[in-house]
Amino acid sequence: MHISVIGTGYVGLVTGACFAEFGMYVTCVDNVEEKIAELQEGRVSIHEPGLPELVAKNLREGRLSFTTDAAKAIEQSLVVFIAVGTPARADGAADLRYIDEVADTIGQCMQDYKVIATKSTVPVGTAMRIKERIRAVQRQPVAFSVVSNPEFLREGSAIEDFMRPNRVVIGAEDPHAIAIMKELYSPLYLIETPFVITDILTAEMIKYAANAFLAMKISFINEIATLCDAVGADVHDVAKGIGLDQRIGRKFLHPGPGYGGSCFPKDVQGLIHFAREAGVELELAPAVDRVNRQQRQRMVHKILGALEGTVAGKTIGVLGLSFKPNTDDIRESPALDIVAALLAQGAHVKAYDPAAMPAARRVLPDVEYCPDAYAVCKGSDAVVLLTEWNQFRALDLQRIRALLAQPVMVDLRNVYEPETMQRLGFRYVAVGRRGAFRPPLPGMPQPAT
Repeated sequence: MHISVIGTGYVGLVTGACFAEFGMYVTCVDNVEEKIAELQEGRVSIHEPGLPELVAKNLREGRLSFTTDAAKAIEQSLVVFIAVGTPARADGAADLRYIDEVADTIGQCMQDYKVIATKSTVPVGTAMRIKERIRAVQRQPVAFSVVSNPEFLREGSAIEDFMRPNRVVIGAEDPHAIAIMKELYSPLYLIETPFVITDILTAEMIKYAANAFLAMKISFINEIATLCDAVGADVHDVAKGIGLDQRIGRKFLHPGPGYGGSCFPKDVQGLIHFAREAGVELELAPAVDRVNRQQRQRMVHKILGALEGTVAGKTIGVLGLSFKPNTDDIRESPALDIVAALLAQGAHVKAYDPAAMPAARRVLPDVEYCPDAYAVCKGSDAVVLLTEWNQFRALDLQRIRALLAQPVMVDLRNVYEPETMQRLGFRYVAVGRRGAFRPPLPGMPQPAT
């Protein structure tokens, strides 16, 4: 089967490469000529484990191609995936301009039956919007189907998530389109992947509901961690104790500086906005968003407290800038807000990230970027662990302590154990951990010792 994927960003490129690995003939389309030229040579600028190898393999075997010629790609495809960005507008609503442009292009180029499948995260009702735009620009009436096929890819493990998903959601109106979509995903039947076949509106809602729920778990455990700091409890044991309840589950109960990335912040805000347009004033989603924003400021106060209330004139080392490990994505990264706050309060910041420094330089030019974690620590008054890359889990702690001007570590990902860090002579600050140094936050009582 021939398919095309319009948009070669994170979702589009992973989708195209993985469908090619399934045995489909895939044409990925983008209007940025430089990006297409790089991809035609097998060069992948996105940092995603396994993706460059998958692209190179399927290019070599002739199942994957890249072009700027949308008309030709659409003409030869039975299924056209829309995988363009839907960034948040200033009011939190999803900006659908790129969706509209693609729908218009499809309508103008369509000469025979197509299935138009939306991979982009879009507000409920967008499929109808796509359908209406396609009909409005068709040169002559041509039958087509629009389906919702949301993605659930985690940056850093996207290939595995596509190849071995815990579900596939297909929202469609007609049996023919459903049959075609199920054929596309037929390799997954061998591993008994659950399929959720539903209507289009429900499929669009599933994506937002899933991301909002996961964001809620993160904000919840962060609030519990703040309470643990206040009363002297240990959030790790709390998370384990509640996570073993199968009704709750263990994932996404890891306290830290808050969620970031291209999905959770945008999708929570998007859910709030389109719910309001539907006449529903949500209560929980705005609270999730508010807690997440507050968490970043709480982490700044932890750093200040670890250094006796001020960072002015001090050097702070930062480990990690991406919003999570195994990606170079800095979109909505808590690390950027925290670093910016430290700079604003007069700190000199040194930083290292295995992948995200090129992107970070463009938005944080006043940071001193270092070649490794140990260069970050040399002469710093404190080191702050902001992204839990694996290489930061096995640092030579005695070497770190010797390099630091003051033996202060603020571990905002709870990578290390408080008892170990205290034994090594660190002033160790964590998030909701018993035994760590717990500076009081504004408006909170002095924590119990």
